[in-house]
Amino acid sequence: MKIPRRFLPSLAALSAFEAAARTGSVTAAAAELNLTQSAVSRQIKLLEQQLEVPLFWRERQSIRLTAAGHAYAREIRVTLEHIGAASMNLRANPSGGTINLAVLPTFGTNWLVPRLPKFMKAHPDVTINLVTQQAPFDFRTKSLDAAIHYGTGTWPGTECIFLCADVVTPFCSPEMQKQYSFRQPMDLRKAPLLHLKSRPDAWEQWLGYNSVPFDSVRGMLFDQWNTAGAAAAAGLGVALLPAFLFEEQLKNSSLVCALDRPMLTAGGYHLFWPTDRADYPPLLSLRQWLADECSSIL
Repeated sequence: MKIPRRFLPSLAALSAFEAAARTGSVTAAAAELNLTQSAVSRQIKLLEQQLEVPLFWRERQSIRLTAAGHAYAREIRVTLEHIGAASMNLRANPSGGTINLAVLPTFGTNWLVPRLPKFMKAHPDVTINLVTQQAPFDFRTKSLDAAIHYGTGTWPGTECIFLCADVVTPFCSPEMQKQYSFRQPMDLRKAPLLHLKSRPDAWEQWLGYNSVPFDSVRGMLFDQWNTAGAAAAAGLGVALLPAFLFEEQLKNSSLVCALDRPMLTAGGYHLFWPTDRADYPPLLSLRQWLADECSSIL
């Protein structure tokens, strides 16, 4: 449905309002936009007249968002961010072959980035912009074409392909392995155990899987695989890690297998994309490349 022109404010007016709403100051908004205070005030007034809704309460030398203004600012901020991102992407790659890809930090740093040169060589016309984030990605509020995430493969409003299973194994430093001489699962209870914030019950699952009795499992808590792996390499404890994300550390022996007892978790790594991006040519190329690359992960 075509929106009547009277409901489409100018970009200048929207930018002035968003900056003033975010900073809480016409002066700060003017400095940010490189405009005069009167120019910013004029744009906001024009916007209020066009919408026929007051967006700010004016109190002496200060401004305060009305309830309507607060809701409107939140909505248009997302749109302005999308416009800005689209403009930057187009400038970076005028041919339009850009993919905004969200990825989990350790997956991106340790596995994806080292392999991206192969993709870029095969697809020199495609530019990939990476965004790292631990929390689930919302395609409705972010300018993203796809996301690599851990889970069960269900995400409303999206399609996905399975990339690889998630198999975790106890790893530690060579010194810790020598100190404790791990021989059976029960031996790991003698050592400090390191935990990942997003999977707080992973050790309980592993101990139960290996028939090791326990009351509670305590230890240091980390928010990312990388920091948990670094802590294990530093001798702070034993961490349950996916081997494919720590290939370099295993190769140089800063991490060693504490006990060869891998466990398949309930989730896996998937590539998700919004349904309306399913036929986007650069994304089709990335999907096929990722599927081929991940086929070798054990």
